[in-house]
Amino acid sequence: MSDLTKTIKLRIHVSPEQEILFRRMTEQYRQACNFVSQYIFDNQFKLTYQRLNKELYCDLRVLFGLKSQLAQSSIKTTMARYKTVSQQLFQKPYKYKDEDGIWKYITKTLEWLWKPIFFKRPQADLVRNRDYSFVDNGQSLSINTLGKRTRRTFESKPFSKYLDGSWNFGTEKLVELKGRWYLHIPVTKAVEVFQKENVRHVVGIDRGLRFLTVSYDEQGKTEFVSGRKIAAKRHKFLKIRQQLQSKGTKSAKQNYDLRSWPFYQLEQFLTYKAHENRSKVLKVSAKYTSQRCPKCGIIHKENRDHSSHLYCCQCGYQSNDDRIGAINIQLLGSMWISGDNNPRYERKTTALE
Repeated sequence: MSDLTKTIKLRIHVSPEQEILFRRMTEQYRQACNFVSQYIFDNQFKLTYQRLNKELYCDLRVLFGLKSQLAQSSIKTTMARYKTVSQQLFQKPYKYKDEDGIWKYITKTLEWLWKPIFFKRPQADLVRNRDYSFVDNGQSLSINTLGKRTRRTFESKPFSKYLDGSWNFGTEKLVELKGRWYLHIPVTKAVEVFQKENVRHVVGIDRGLRFLTVSYDEQGKTEFVSGRKIAAKRHKFLKIRQQLQSKGTKSAKQNYDLRSWPFYQLEQFLTYKAHENRSKVLKVSAKYTSQRCPKCGIIHKENRDHSSHLYCCQCGYQSNDDRIGAINIQLLGSMWISGDNNPRYERKTTALE
């Protein structure tokens, strides 16, 4: 067995009085996190919980009015953010060319930060059975605030399946979005481990711009998911990025990153859905997948006509070029199932080439 974890978004019904309590708590929690962040930045990024708790606990209680658990949670929230940033810096080392034109790499650490991490959005991390709990047989929520605890109902229909006793609940995040209040709750349960020898169905998925995905399975079934709406949004963000770049603003890169979000989100959804269903998502090399003929195996990029989106091979085989990619990816997955731990295509040409 292995653990399956995902985050669910639970909308809660809030009265005007409770909204005031939540806004005050989440704002104080945000300020507390920035207080902790400044201390970490000023003290050589010491990320030991025991030390931070000893130095900051009383100040967090007095300055921000946080209860005991919230004060401790603000420290853990800030530590987690710094650890995430540390990993991101490590994955993107600084590179430069030396006098001989050779690329050199320097690992980035938190010392590369020019200023402390800043928490912009009001939020509060609440611990199960201390800061929040389900009451009334799972029909209501009891939530802690800076003052009294308060009870509220929530939209239970999409959430009821997680109350069957098989899921464990983690620390939830209380946030507000466009006047509505939500709890983001990580839930975990044990599921059976994926077994390669039990695989009976392999689907190849090709991601692209014209079609968000094209899938193909061993039975020859093909499915196209249009990327037209995503393309429209991508074009919009591209125009915004160009405008920001012309003004020299730092937001240009952020908007560029947003353009890739649908692909990242799709990968995350596929991964946890596969895990939940005792399956696996395998990322394979895309090299030659849109140039290889599924029938004869010849790799020739001129066989693909980008304008008509048609792939035509000298052997007589032809099909949609996006479908060709999905077929070849499906074959790579089948090769992995058969024992090839690093399936990929090598260039195979005709005698004329």
